[in-house]
Amino acid sequence: MSGGDGKKLVRSPSGLRMVPEHRAARSPFGLDEPPWVPDKECPRCMQCDTKFDFITRKHHCRRCGKCFCDKCCSKKVPLPRMCFVDPVRQCAECALVSQKETEFYDKQLKVLMNGATFFVTLGTSDKSELMVCRLSNNQRYLVLDGDSHYEIEIIQISTVQILTEGFTPGGGNTRAIGMILQYKVPGSEEVTQMKFTAGEDFNCNRKLSASWLAAMHKATKLLYESRDQ
Repeated sequence: MSGGDGKKLVRSPSGLRMVPEHRAARSPFGLDEPPWVPDKECPRCMQCDTKFDFITRKHHCRRCGKCFCDKCCSKKVPLPRMCFVDPVRQCAECALVSQKETEFYDKQLKVLMNGATFFVTLGTSDKSELMVCRLSNNQRYLVLDGDSHYEIEIIQISTVQILTEGFTPGGGNTRAIGMILQYKVPGSEEVTQMKFTAGEDFNCNRKLSASWLAAMHKATKLLYESRDQ
C-alpha cells in the first residue's frame, strides 16, 4: 500500500474539513462538496416555497447545495463522507441519509477494518486458501493475508455479489455466507474474480463473517454512490 496519507485542515464556505493532502489518497467512499445554488437564483425556499426576505434568511444544505429557509434546513448532522470536522447544516431529506450513513462509519467500517476469515478462491481455480480479509485503515485497500498476500484497491472493484442462504418462497431470514468480487488489475483491462466463502468450523466465526459481509454490502452501495456523483 502506498504512503502519503497525511491530512490537512481546510476551510470551505460549508465549514472546516479534514481532507487528504493528496486527492489520490481520498477515501473511495467520499463525496465532493456540491456547488451551492446561487443566491440570486433562489428567491424562495426549495422545500416549502416560502419567500426569502430580511426576516426569513436562506441557508444552503451542505450535502445537496440547495437553498432552504431555516425551518427546512435546521438540522446539523455529521457528514463524514465530505470530511467535515463538525456536524453541518443539512435539509431534512439529506439529514436522514447522512444519519443512516453514520452507522456505517461508527460501526460497520470498524467491522471491515477488524477483518474476518474466509476461504478465498481465485478465478476458476478449484483450490481455496484460508485468508484473513480486512479493509485498510485508509479505506483504500482490501487486504488479504494467508500463505499468499493480496492488496486490492477498492476503486478497482467493479462488482460485488453477496452470497446468501436460507431464503424461502414465503419469506424468512437469510444469512450471508460469502461473496464474489471482481476487480480490474491496475494497468490493464483484465478482470480478476475472487470468491469468498465463510468457514463452517466455529459458530462464532460464521457470525463474524456474516457481519463482515453485511458491512461489505453497505460499503459497496456507498462506493457505487461515490462513482455516480
